[in-house]
Amino acid sequence: MLKNAEVVIIGGGVHGCSIAYNLAKAGVKDIVVLEKKYLGSGGSGRSAAGIRQQFGTEINIRLSTESIRIMENLTEELEYPHDMELMQNGYTMLAFSESQLEQLAENARLQNSLISGCRTEILTPEDLKEKFPLLNTEGIYGASFNRRDGHICPFHLTNAYAVAAKRLGVKFYTYQEVVNIHSEKARVTGVETKSGHIINTPVVVNAAGPEGKQVGRMVGLEIPMYPERHQLLVTEPLDMFLYSMVVSLAHGIYFKQTANGSMLMGLNDPHEVKDFNENSTCEFIIEVAKKVISHMPALRNTRVVRQWAGLYDITPDHQPVLGPVDEMEGFYMDVGWSGHGLMLGAVIGRLMTQIITGKEPDIDISCLHFNRFKTGDLVPEPVCF
Repeated sequence: MLKNAEVVIIGGGVHGCSIAYNLAKAGVKDIVVLEKKYLGSGGSGRSAAGIRQQFGTEINIRLSTESIRIMENLTEELEYPHDMELMQNGYTMLAFSESQLEQLAENARLQNSLISGCRTEILTPEDLKEKFPLLNTEGIYGASFNRRDGHICPFHLTNAYAVAAKRLGVKFYTYQEVVNIHSEKARVTGVETKSGHIINTPVVVNAAGPEGKQVGRMVGLEIPMYPERHQLLVTEPLDMFLYSMVVSLAHGIYFKQTANGSMLMGLNDPHEVKDFNENSTCEFIIEVAKKVISHMPALRNTRVVRQWAGLYDITPDHQPVLGPVDEMEGFYMDVGWSGHGLMLGAVIGRLMTQIITGKEPDIDISCLHFNRFKTGDLVPEPVCF
């Protein structure tokens, strides 16, 4: 293991790997990524891996639009020999009340004012019936739809960045849990792992997901976020019939068909465990079955292959904490993504690199600075799931 590094990144998910690649591409040498388990073992590898521009805040729309643009060309940029399974067949967000439809329409107006080329549409129940013949449209007032949205394979996305970063000289050390960050006079000087290794470095990036709260405490920071379990399941492969992610915000259910035909389903349950608990439950599969069958009765006899759980790192405004902190020079944060981290990893890797190397980021993310929790200038994101 290296004893000295220019930058140490804590966390080997999409964000950690993307930052490592972008830093190396920018000419930074001696970059180290430390991962507690294996690459992608946290939220990245356990996510539904959706990508969308359909947010309700300007900052997230700008970030997601650019991140999608990057991902559309990422296989070539990273010289990755495998298919990342990027499928852009859209997100369909269902409204079950007039007020929900008004909110989706308001979001669409904001999105279309910021997005060039592919506009978000508002669909009627008749449009939905034509687009999705198997969807039960009873009680639906309408929906929003953007065909550039979609999903990607989280394992390939993470691995593609890691392989490209390694090719540029980045060192990855897995099963190396960070237990301490050394500092002098409010300035980072190094990190220490559970195995006793110490790496001297002037820059540490906290990309540790939900465990980023503990990493923050190593430099005396109390990040206002908590872990929350989210469960998913995948079914047997079916003939392709659903060319979109379908989201029912009213019912907390979302489902999509993956590249091999399997259905992936998740549930946004406000009563989920707020703890480091990745155990899946029988209650989840029962609740998902009830809700997905009510939306798409044709799935009634579909067999489930497996289910699993992962953790969100949730902040008070469901927005991340990005950039440097006033309290500790050389310490940078990229945590608190509240469920939409994977889809923005591509652009955040570039922006964090610009900030770390002293350049002006080409998208202003200063509103997501750690200080907003002190000043009360939160940026609440209304489209969370």
